[in-house]
Amino acid sequence: MTALAPAAARTRATIENHVVEIVSDSGEGAQRCGQSLAALAARSGNGVWTVEIIPAEIQPPARSVAGASGNRVRIASRPVTNGGDEADLVVAFNEQVLIGRMQAGELKPGCRILLESMWADDRDPAVAASYAEARAELLAAGYRVTEVPMQQECRKLVSDPHRGKNMFALGLLTSIYGFSPVLAREEVARIFHKKEQAVIDTNLRLLEAGVAWADAHLDFGYEIPVMHAAEAQVVMTGNAALGLGILASGMDICAMYPITPATSVSHYLSELFEQAGGVVHQAEDEIAACAFAIGASYAGRTAVTITSGPGYSLKQEGIGLAAMAEIPLVVVNVQRGGPSTGQPTKPEQGDLLSVLFGTHGDAPKVVLAVSDIEDCFYSMITARKIAETFNTVVVVLSDASLATAQQPFARPVFSEEWLAPAADQAPVPSDTQPYDWDAQTGLFRRFIPGQPGGMHTATGLAHDRSSRVAYDPASNEDGLRSRSLKLAALQRTLVCPPVVGDPDGDLLVVGWGSTRGAIEEAVAGLRADGHRVSSLHLRFIQPMPSGIGEILRRFGKVITVESNWSDSPDEALIDADNRRYAALAMLLRSRYLVDVDCWTEVRGRPIKPGSVRAALLRALARPA
Repeated sequence: MTALAPAAARTRATIENHVVEIVSDSGEGAQRCGQSLAALAARSGNGVWTVEIIPAEIQPPARSVAGASGNRVRIASRPVTNGGDEADLVVAFNEQVLIGRMQAGELKPGCRILLESMWADDRDPAVAASYAEARAELLAAGYRVTEVPMQQECRKLVSDPHRGKNMFALGLLTSIYGFSPVLAREEVARIFHKKEQAVIDTNLRLLEAGVAWADAHLDFGYEIPVMHAAEAQVVMTGNAALGLGILASGMDICAMYPITPATSVSHYLSELFEQAGGVVHQAEDEIAACAFAIGASYAGRTAVTITSGPGYSLKQEGIGLAAMAEIPLVVVNVQRGGPSTGQPTKPEQGDLLSVLFGTHGDAPKVVLAVSDIEDCFYSMITARKIAETFNTVVVVLSDASLATAQQPFARPVFSEEWLAPAADQAPVPSDTQPYDWDAQTGLFRRFIPGQPGGMHTATGLAHDRSSRVAYDPASNEDGLRSRSLKLAALQRTLVCPPVVGDPDGDLLVVGWGSTRGAIEEAVAGLRADGHRVSSLHLRFIQPMPSGIGEILRRFGKVITVESNWSDSPDEALIDADNRRYAALAMLLRSRYLVDVDCWTEVRGRPIKPGSVRAALLRALARPA
């Protein structure tokens, strides 16, 4: 066990990258501690990415191996786009959640551990014995364990240490990483700015106590060189960035029903939207939320409805109505593990095929996937513009990984071009029909209720150009053709994404959504080792830009990396005739007739760059 040392004996190593976890039982504030550490590191000039550690149950039993709650924070001297591999340092409020992280393979060999020591003398002999056994197991596994009397130290300042350990732990980490105490104090004041001054002062004292204890007793520390950003930065989660993007896009109506992990978007908007003239409508269910958004869009203001997988399934009929009536609608799906209720707090990319093809009949829609926190912001502006320009449904795919991750990015500079234009209330020319589809693009002028001469019936039934219900073959095909042509018209405007690496080679790795950071880090490492590997990341899934097929054919092998299920070809029963491929791999194989392989992981956590690297090395080693 690491001995405690006076401050004079402390050494501070300079490193480029570190992964730290803060884990506890639910309700002890470890997630808040991690969020604050990330904000502090970002304000100090470091690259940051966070991954929330969320138990599957809302309130799991205390001191349970499966009940770890907290945050992983990756801090680096450069921009980072994922949570990294195993943790270098862990602060644990009890030994059971720590054992859970060890069993999950989340701790690096030799990882440093700061462990709450109160359990060693617990009045319950079983608890004390469990602590001693776990500590011995950790030491035997080669981890460097330092016991910290968090409860004891916090009790000197507060009557309920359970509610103060997170700020004490923040103080420990502030000292270990050499962050400015002034910035740390400002961060604590920001966290509790809605509380009374007495609450702020108490938490400041807890922070300072953690700093003082670490300064006096720890013989190690780290310095991570800072970046010097050319532009002002903001730090936020993916869901906050979605909310800010909605504000910036000019959409002023958000209708949703609470669902994990999408709900915090509405929390963000509810504090700001009204000040900007917007409305957050919490509907009685997912179907009502979708219907409300469609009605608002029909009235002239493009609306957004936000959900996750189960809620998206319930919205499908409404989305079909918007597609048939050609009413602009933005739908955000923050994906989680499925099917059914699945894993509400865990990330997955399992909804792509459902989003593309789930609605009965042919209901074309635009589908784009966000890949980082900044992308969450700007994609909402793009989605609103496309929805209004093409009178169509635009689905934006995020996931639980991006929802709670924090990352600094350049502060957006507002542009009037982002905003939705005022609703057109000019009289409609007498020779114009409600669905006057252009023969080449399928586009038409949108009628707004109240426009003189624009009265018509909006219906989900098959209709002709005048919006009258029509079941004749010619009218049905006319509508289907025109709605499909709009995707082709949009596709002609899209730019093919760049290849990261050489334009040709032995292996091309294709991804979408939140896997981008892990893929590009793994590919960069392999290229540094001399492998001819490149990557391609798709933002638009439907329609796909021109040029992708040509890129795929320039590589000896192509593989997708995704967080949805695919069968392993190594399974005894799996062969070429029955193998189920990952979602994007299936789409690429069918569209471009290229032999696209896939590697997937659905472990309820973000895919790690080390896992991607290992999978790509196996792909390179397999015969072509």
